[in-house]
Amino acid sequence: MAQVKLDIITPERVVYSEPVDMVVARAIDGDIGIMPGHTPLVTALETSVLKIIEGEEEIPVPISDGFLEVKPEQVNVIVRTAELPEEIDVERAREARERAERRLREEKGRVDETRAEAALERAIARIDAVENKSRY
Repeated sequence: MAQVKLDIITPERVVYSEPVDMVVARAIDGDIGIMPGHTPLVTALETSVLKIIEGEEEIPVPISDGFLEVKPEQVNVIVRTAELPEEIDVERAREARERAERRLREEKGRVDETRAEAALERAIARIDAVENKSRY
């Protein structure tokens, strides 16, 4: 079966760089599936769980907002943050979720709501990826 090269890149590192069968991502206008030979495309991504499909294996990768660039034989995901499931500290993610929810609930007007909402979305994506309840 044909494959497409996937690179997931953050400012700090290359998180993933392998050939895959398919990538499913949450673009700003809805979910998109990318397979080898896909039409070239550039789109913005939302904070979510990116799904990598390699044979029978599905790898959930929580990502922050960023961009997706598609070429017929190459997919580049450029995001602020991304983690492989084995890198996620679930307890820390749960604490981050609780902290963000508390800030949004209790500190209205004193907290940067946009940053708190982004922190909440990232924490939820991390938890979903590990618990295999991803929102894709």
